[in-house]
Amino acid sequence: MEKINGRLLNWASILEPATREQALTTATMPFIHPHVALMPDAHLGLGATVGSVIPTLGAIMPAAVGVDIGCGMIAVRTQLTRNQLPTDAAPVRRAIEAAVPLSAGVYNESVELGHTQRRVADLEERAMRAEFDPASFVGSWRLQLGTLGSGNHFIEVTLDETDRVWLFLHSGSRGVGNKIAQHHIKVAQALNTKWWISLPHKDLAYLVEGTDEFWAYIRQMRWAQHFALLNREEMMDRVVTAFEAWVGEGVERQEEINCHHNYTEQEKHFGKQVWLSRKGAISARHGEAGLIPGSMGTASYVVTGKGNPVALMSSPHGAGRAFSRSAARKRFTREQLREAMVGIEYRDTDAFIDEIPMAYKDIDQVMLDAADLVEVRHTLHQIVNVKGD
Repeated sequence: MEKINGRLLNWASILEPATREQALTTATMPFIHPHVALMPDAHLGLGATVGSVIPTLGAIMPAAVGVDIGCGMIAVRTQLTRNQLPTDAAPVRRAIEAAVPLSAGVYNESVELGHTQRRVADLEERAMRAEFDPASFVGSWRLQLGTLGSGNHFIEVTLDETDRVWLFLHSGSRGVGNKIAQHHIKVAQALNTKWWISLPHKDLAYLVEGTDEFWAYIRQMRWAQHFALLNREEMMDRVVTAFEAWVGEGVERQEEINCHHNYTEQEKHFGKQVWLSRKGAISARHGEAGLIPGSMGTASYVVTGKGNPVALMSSPHGAGRAFSRSAARKRFTREQLREAMVGIEYRDTDAFIDEIPMAYKDIDQVMLDAADLVEVRHTLHQIVNVKGD
């Protein structure tokens, strides 16, 4: 761990100068208590650094939570092992792609499945309690439940160190969560301008606890967090069904982990109740299960938290980008992507060049940096990868 100053502690051995400066700027906000913790996967983000843990007193910065509210991972450990799987993995990849709508702006045509309807009803009830209508942000929000999105979101069939099969996926609150976040970022910016508050960066605009705007954000953010959780559950149900058809037998869910990495919760740290925003970080309390994915083509990890108090009981959420998407497209080729994905069933397309493993930090180094934050329980290697364009 590196103590950059009294308000910023860093666990990243690979840290770009611009990322360091961004985190230093965030740490100057007057309501930070006691310090910002930079995780090993830290990289440049909107307003606040991705891979940062930000405790605040009496205020929330919506951009420091992130625009994909509740984004996270879910994993299911099955009873099956590698030698029980069919040799050709292409059919299960195609079946998953047919069952789960992929890519930005691609949603379900209708809400027909019983489990989907139950989850939609749950969200409708929660929206009523939160005193808002999600359709005021996105009219088709119901059709977004059970959809993946694009970018670094993925669905995978993986094997652990004992060749046990795990199903693993990464996604968040889709368009509706993004619209909720963007709305409240603008509300915060407008209020800070109205109150003549000088900010080091406009995306560090904040809402003051006790105001109507603050509590409206909290209610709607919590709704989006729950949407993201149910979205992952819904997709996992569909993935399990596709997987069962491929292997010809039912799946026993011997373990299931579902965790956020873009969210805020009230927690007690260093003697005070704070709003703890984890933007690209997972909770890692002592004994708590968590998931840390690598990039496509690299390992992912099932971990247990060590409850490190200085790190605000948090850990990294993945590899963290080393190159922006545009820089990765200029630097890497489709042939390099193919080389990185040897032995993994995936859709071979130019669309994924910006997701090539070399566009990310070395996940092995990230996990080495996280040694005092989490204990690795399982190391997962992909055999099937599904992504949206």
